[in-house]
Amino acid sequence: MTNYLFAHLPYRYLGDYIKYILEKRINPEIFFNADALDNLVMEELASYAKALQAGGILCTIHAPFMDLNPGSPEPLIRRATAHRFSQVMDAAEILRPVSMVFHPGYDRWRQGDSQQEWLGHCLDTFRPVLERGIRIGSAIAIENIFETEPSTIKGLLDAMDSPSFRHCFDVGHWNLFKNVSMEEWFSVLGTYIAHVHVHDNNGSRDDHLPIGDGSIDFDLYFRLMKQYAPDAVYTVEAHNREKVEIAMTRLKEHI
Repeated sequence: MTNYLFAHLPYRYLGDYIKYILEKRINPEIFFNADALDNLVMEELASYAKALQAGGILCTIHAPFMDLNPGSPEPLIRRATAHRFSQVMDAAEILRPVSMVFHPGYDRWRQGDSQQEWLGHCLDTFRPVLERGIRIGSAIAIENIFETEPSTIKGLLDAMDSPSFRHCFDVGHWNLFKNVSMEEWFSVLGTYIAHVHVHDNNGSRDDHLPIGDGSIDFDLYFRLMKQYAPDAVYTVEAHNREKVEIAMTRLKEHI
């Protein structure tokens, strides 16, 4: 079993933390929001990429997601989403991430009975992303957000039908929105998992707590991970340096 460990880091802080990352040997999962992409200086990004690579530090990328929907029935929203995805793939050409995480945009309260329409639009949006990801050597991983059960993500993964198009299981989001057990989720999507986001909560807010500070059964979680996805990439999603260090220490005790 070979697991790479990463820690969430917005791109705007990469310059401030590059020395810390190199000293502590922390692999970052770099999040690009709209502002970061619109103001991206490629020469600066290339200098960060060179420093990470020289230090033997890997990275992953979290794509932008706010108000985006790759399967939206509104063409303007899809075009905006495709534009942002293209921008983040430009950044990936320089950073060469191990994997890249994208939100699927599905919301049963909005899509409802239009699941097939959403799926068709999603395929159109993600195909060029996947093609570029394969050329770069990066897996594309679709993260669960508001999904209460795994059928829509499985439908997208099956339709794309590529070993480079996988699932990012976010256990914190599962705990917030689930109507199926963790065992059932893994029985459907476990073998598709290539990337995971690891954080805890008490089921009412997306608190992004370190493992053990919420109500998630992580003993069960790690048993299922070992069974279904022993080689997955792990990303700690904590929102300050102290919690990142605590979360990384606790995660290392399990894998």
